[in-house]
Amino acid sequence: MKWVNIYTENGSRAGLVQGDEVLLSSASDIAQLLPDLNAAAADAGSAGRVALDPSAILQPILSPRKILAIGLNYAAHVEESVSFIKNTAPSVQKWFNKQATAANGPYAPVHLPVVSDQLDYEAEIVVIIGKTGRHVPEERAHELIAGYCCGCDYSVRDWQRASQTMIMGKGFDSHAPFGPYLVTPDEIEDFGALEVSSFVNGERRQRGFARDMIFSISQQIAHLTAAFTLEPGDVIFTGTPAGVGAGFEPPKWLKAGDRVRIEVTGLGHLENNIIAEKKVTVLR
Repeated sequence: MKWVNIYTENGSRAGLVQGDEVLLSSASDIAQLLPDLNAAAADAGSAGRVALDPSAILQPILSPRKILAIGLNYAAHVEESVSFIKNTAPSVQKWFNKQATAANGPYAPVHLPVVSDQLDYEAEIVVIIGKTGRHVPEERAHELIAGYCCGCDYSVRDWQRASQTMIMGKGFDSHAPFGPYLVTPDEIEDFGALEVSSFVNGERRQRGFARDMIFSISQQIAHLTAAFTLEPGDVIFTGTPAGVGAGFEPPKWLKAGDRVRIEVTGLGHLENNIIAEKKVTVLR
């Protein structure tokens, strides 16, 4: 199944994708349908149907409680990253979080920050957690997965380098677009064969395969749940292949006006315009 959050005249609705239509459910967010999307399918269409309009698609989880991301999880990316973050291949999984306010739609604009000109892209496969889990062994990790989608871990490299952790450089608002669909695991015949690609203004920058991950998704889930509980609607970015902007000499930073496209075979694509952030003080 492919599920989508889509904006309608009645607000956001979760729906089941069938061809070029969306069968709307009574839920406003896919998160409300977890942990049982199979049961939720029976309700699909109860709130009508609409055309599958890309401009109306929202991220699959509107307000995730946790956005977690693993760093340095493709060997070729580890090699290129030595030049800009001085790291070597990790023996232990290297995790950071992106802030909840980083969550962004698959076709929404992404901010070039006021405070930096070193904005970079990282094409990733994203996992959506469907059940609650703690101390989950690798062999049962698949039971927690509701589905997969595309994602881009936008990174502000000078802020990333300036901190002992990556939390600041990775957590800027708008810097975690994901979607366009939540694709359930039964739709994927060979997970390792999923191809992850990024393009900037039509130029291919990244190409890798899920099988190239250093730590598998099952290993990632087992590691995370050894420390804390994963819950329905949590979002996991699973690492990026080589070809990020910081890996070029000179670096190829994103600029306002650039268009970034992320593709994962079988999962669809993201396409985000880079726009200059406006410095607006917000106090409520």
